[in-house]
Amino acid sequence: MGILLTAINAKYIHSNLAVYSLKASAGELSSYVELAEFTINHRTEEILREIYKKDPEVLLFSCYIWNIRQVKELVRECGKLLPQTPIWLGGPEVSFCACELLEEYPELTGILTGEGEESFRLLTECYVTKAEKWGEIPGAVYRRSKIIREGTEEKAEKSGPNQKKQQEELCVNRPGEPLALSGIPFAYKGLTDFEHRIIYYESSRGCPFSCSYCLSSVEKQVRFRDLEQVFAQLQYFLDAKAPQVKFVDRTFNCSHSHALAIWKYLSEHDNGVTNFHFEIGADLLNEEELALLEGMRPGLVQLEIGVQSVNQKTLKAIHRKTDLEKLRANVERIRRAGNIHQHLDLIAGLPYEDYTSFAHSFDTVFAMRPEQLQLGFLKLLQGSPMYREAKQYGIVCREQPPYEVLYTDWLSFSDILQLKAIEEMVEIYYNSHQFRYTLERLLKTCPSPFRFFEELADFYEKKALNAISHSRLQRYEILLDYIREKHPGEEAAYRELLTIDLYLREKVKSRPAFASDQRPFEARIRQIRKQVGKQRHVEVLLEQKKKPVYLIFDYEKRNPLTKDADTWQWIDAKEEE
Repeated sequence: MGILLTAINAKYIHSNLAVYSLKASAGELSSYVELAEFTINHRTEEILREIYKKDPEVLLFSCYIWNIRQVKELVRECGKLLPQTPIWLGGPEVSFCACELLEEYPELTGILTGEGEESFRLLTECYVTKAEKWGEIPGAVYRRSKIIREGTEEKAEKSGPNQKKQQEELCVNRPGEPLALSGIPFAYKGLTDFEHRIIYYESSRGCPFSCSYCLSSVEKQVRFRDLEQVFAQLQYFLDAKAPQVKFVDRTFNCSHSHALAIWKYLSEHDNGVTNFHFEIGADLLNEEELALLEGMRPGLVQLEIGVQSVNQKTLKAIHRKTDLEKLRANVERIRRAGNIHQHLDLIAGLPYEDYTSFAHSFDTVFAMRPEQLQLGFLKLLQGSPMYREAKQYGIVCREQPPYEVLYTDWLSFSDILQLKAIEEMVEIYYNSHQFRYTLERLLKTCPSPFRFFEELADFYEKKALNAISHSRLQRYEILLDYIREKHPGEEAAYRELLTIDLYLREKVKSRPAFASDQRPFEARIRQIRKQVGKQRHVEVLLEQKKKPVYLIFDYEKRNPLTKDADTWQWIDAKEEE
């Protein structure tokens, strides 16, 4: 008996915690379970080929908004190639429409809705031991006629002409009770496959808040894993020196004692390498937590903070309670400490947020100077309160996943398109940290950060640059073209800033065309490089200086937050005197 758990991730760097947790939960039967991970960049025929070669006796897919279209296609094709193989689905993308999917896809045997560990353990037991416990599987929705692969004995009673009709009726089992997290086995039995990938981990499930766009609002009960168990599992990652562990807890610090204990453990057992990512409510942080965070090694933790909007009417409509002033103060305090990467989120398309209001939300959050500002777009997820309230707010979304907003009573599709273009500019020129010094100067010339990125997006549109793939160096050159048009008298100064930004990230092999001519200073540069090492880069700065300034870029030492090279100014001993 071979049960194949299949995950199709959004990127190679991602991993699927769900399938690892399901396999571990199968306990002594886990040897019958095999994992297969792919990405959405794999062609469907490649995934199909690998599944067919494995010839599973039972096939399961883990379903999310980023992979459901591909999974549906695979269900159709696997149904043709492996007609006797039971096919099951599970995951958030199928938990709220199980009956509809089973009606639409006759190839499917069933769907596991809700939490999967206990359901999958019982499903595995039914197939491996031939146990007739189908009705005991919590949250299972299935066709009785397809649960057994051809060639095995079906023990259902014969009932004459009505047998087929009865067997084709869907069985809908009762949802399971919320699982105790401490009873769920540790998902990872080895980390050799995660050398260049993010490891996902959860210390809690559920969320006490009621944000209407989020599926976590469906279940308000929060369950925590026993702290001693958490410490042992985190130590496993620390001992292995895993590059990054990302907590999937919906609001990690909703319990102060739980969050503080974990942060203290990580601070006391820091291996100097591993980074831990947390999604938190910044306005929930208390003094003890802030003091602890301030003292951590730079790069030990990073924080993702959902602001979503600063429009009070919007926040009320989505049932989100946020103390914005406290959030702002706490983000600023963490920023001043300079040791933690902060990632702040906004969502476009929420009720009562029009283009002008969103611009205000953007500028307010940008002023907090996070390392990253993610401009996201509302997705109407089946099962979420916002999905049911969409008509009330005139929210129209795409029919296909990821069900992203098209327009609302406050935002037109033209507005959405403009915000999409602005999002791309923010991602390229701000979140990348590749244009820091150039942006600092440019932003001072615009009425607001939002208007700057809007203007840059319009420049891309006007020059027909949007549909073209650009190299990193070309992005610098495009920005210089923008500067030539908007600030023609300051081109030389901006050229120097662009050069600094470029060399901060890497020692490029070919000197860019916009960089100043360093040939008059070659002899002096050689002398300095003999002393600082040839692996370092020496750049001569000329603008607004009475004499040349020599800047040293050390690529072996980098800022753990921005990844910039360590940089200092070369000063001769005579000059120091």
